[in-house]
Amino acid sequence: MFNIPLLSLPFFPSPMGPYQFAGGELTEIVIHILIQLAVILFVAKLSGELASRFLKIPPVLAELAAGVMIGPFALGGIAIPGFGPLFPIPMIDGHAAAIPVSTELFVIAQVGSIFLLFAIGLETNLKQFLRYAGPATAVAIGGVVIPFFLGAWATVAFGFAGPAGIWSPSALFIGAIMTATSVGITARVLSDLARLDSPEGVTVLAAAVVDDVLGILVLTVVVGLSVAGSITATGIGLIAFKAIAFWLGLTVVGILVAPYIERIVNRFKVIGAGLVLTVALALFAAGLAEIFGLAFIIGAFSIGLALSTTKMGHTVEEQMIPVTNILVPVFFVVMGMLVDVSSMMNAIWFGLVISLLAIFSKVFGSGIPALFSGFNLRGASRIGVGMMPRGEVALIIAGIGLTNGIIGQDLFGVSIMMTVITTLLAPIVLIPLFKRGGEGTRKPSSDNKS
Repeated sequence: MFNIPLLSLPFFPSPMGPYQFAGGELTEIVIHILIQLAVILFVAKLSGELASRFLKIPPVLAELAAGVMIGPFALGGIAIPGFGPLFPIPMIDGHAAAIPVSTELFVIAQVGSIFLLFAIGLETNLKQFLRYAGPATAVAIGGVVIPFFLGAWATVAFGFAGPAGIWSPSALFIGAIMTATSVGITARVLSDLARLDSPEGVTVLAAAVVDDVLGILVLTVVVGLSVAGSITATGIGLIAFKAIAFWLGLTVVGILVAPYIERIVNRFKVIGAGLVLTVALALFAAGLAEIFGLAFIIGAFSIGLALSTTKMGHTVEEQMIPVTNILVPVFFVVMGMLVDVSSMMNAIWFGLVISLLAIFSKVFGSGIPALFSGFNLRGASRIGVGMMPRGEVALIIAGIGLTNGIIGQDLFGVSIMMTVITTLLAPIVLIPLFKRGGEGTRKPSSDNKS
């Protein structure tokens, strides 16, 4: 979503002066990335071990917290004599970049999220997913409409909107940020709890996909109004059609051709062909999803979901475990590194109110439709909390607003605060809701994967 030039950002101060990215300088960049990844992986596993052994909390929380501590706004920004900061904030045209880590590191983290969602798709029960597609749509709509209007209204109430009130660019943009849902964090928790195939689990996953489509439409309208001053209904309709058609087409075609893909892959005799070729397919689908206006993780998830119906899919699912164990922690640590705690202080009270509304709007906005879609109070609570984390999706939207001049550093800090609170709180609340046990639907359901 960001057009940050690849390999155009400085990494560490050097006696050699600005990089020209030729010869030794390019090698130096590679060395820096390798050192950064080594530190991230070590810190991720160390913090995860301490969290699971002593604190009895999910490793994902420790990984996010570790990212905050070693990020560019904390320890990672302190200059090491003769070396410079470990994680310096990139500069673009003399200004700090909206994404406070290097393009290369951010890309590697996003690849980690693609692998995570591809693996989640492989683990998902397709029959359960399709069965709860209807409730998921209702959950997604409630989880977009209510957060949007509460966010816009609060921006006006606290005096951060312009003369146009609720229709001012800043109010509309805060509303757009509130609609975001980061399925990666909830999916990781559900996977750790072995509840991906539960009715609540598949509903959250399906709702997150629909939420992504609706959120993109909201964001497109807001940016169009803010930058161009107007946007046509035809333009909105075209974007909606393109995004929905691609998602449905990719999923349906993927399911239909999955057996043929399996036959073709099985013809390869080279070791690891199944894993490599299916991952290549997931990466290609992720790229196409971004081209068609959807988040790339949706493309990876759709391919994983399609292949989950094959025997090869189950084999690849097992082979993916070591790969995800390496790449996925990088994603969560880097997400933590994006957090600037100090930027939250400029509008602390507004940030706290927005955070409370962000929690309320997703828990009730998504939970109430779930209550009317066959879930009991326990199941609806799980779904509402599962839709709560904003994660990297809100951070990217906030960055778009900042780089386009739609919001300033104060509202950017508020967005960060809301993102951090909802992202950290969701797993803390979600885990006990599942560990207490009990059916989440009014009628007993089977969670067994077919």
